[in-house]
Amino acid sequence: MNVAQFHLNGHTVEVSKADKVLFPRDGITKGDLARHYCRIAETALPHYRDRPLTMQRYPDGIEATGFFQKNVPNHFPDWIERVELPKQDGTVCHMLAHSAADLVFLVDQGCITPHLGVARADRPDRPDRLVFDLDPSDDDFAKVQDVAGALRDALDKRDMPSFVQTTGSRGLHVVLPLRRTADFAPLRDFMRGFAQRIADAHPDIATTEQRKAARGNRVLIDTFRTAIGQTFVAPYAVRALPGAPVATPIRWDEALSSDMSPRKYDIRSIPRRLGQIDDPWRGIDDCAIDARALACTRH
Repeated sequence: MNVAQFHLNGHTVEVSKADKVLFPRDGITKGDLARHYCRIAETALPHYRDRPLTMQRYPDGIEATGFFQKNVPNHFPDWIERVELPKQDGTVCHMLAHSAADLVFLVDQGCITPHLGVARADRPDRPDRLVFDLDPSDDDFAKVQDVAGALRDALDKRDMPSFVQTTGSRGLHVVLPLRRTADFAPLRDFMRGFAQRIADAHPDIATTEQRKAARGNRVLIDTFRTAIGQTFVAPYAVRALPGAPVATPIRWDEALSSDMSPRKYDIRSIPRRLGQIDDPWRGIDDCAIDARALACTRH
């Protein structure tokens, strides 16, 4: 059995079966995945801090059935930070990822993709991220870019700074950072109304219709992450898809350029990007807007 040892943050983290191939078409192994999360930790962890983490696990690789897991198993080591949060029928014990050691340990558990709460653990009812998830109905990414640009322009007109990342799948996330001054209910109303305004202005390419049969070939502006317990894919996380694409924060000029695609960056190309440019989400919280004011905004 091949075991790789990582000496991180005062801990020795062992990744068992490090030569196990998790992405069969690409030959990407468990050890490769662990090294990725080591490389991106310094850049990514400020975005993970204090956010309840949900694990998307594929212990037998991406061609086998995966599953989501919120509760921290009993066998996780004591140095993994945990937080107990309420849910409808009790509580759930989430992990908080604050170090490279945490991320590498998750890889050992077969977690390929971490997902993060839109609210921090100390105030799970007060979000500090609003996420417009742009989900295409076909493979025409240019439509996603057009809808993203319309969203950005409408937000800019209201002095609402927005940030964007590839999902590593098919679409984009457009994210608003907030100061935690309102709960979910009024913000959900804002998100739905704003999304509908964009869809009404661009009926040929955008929709808020959840039913796939009613979308046609339009881009869904999904706002359903505006609720307690909801998550979004973690920045710089690997997706469980061929090629090991990486959800990547990008600049707006990049997002709207002709050479962008939702899977442009992957586990093999992301180190070069991180070596060339600063994280576009660096300082995102410095741009946070007052959630109360946003909740009162007319669409």
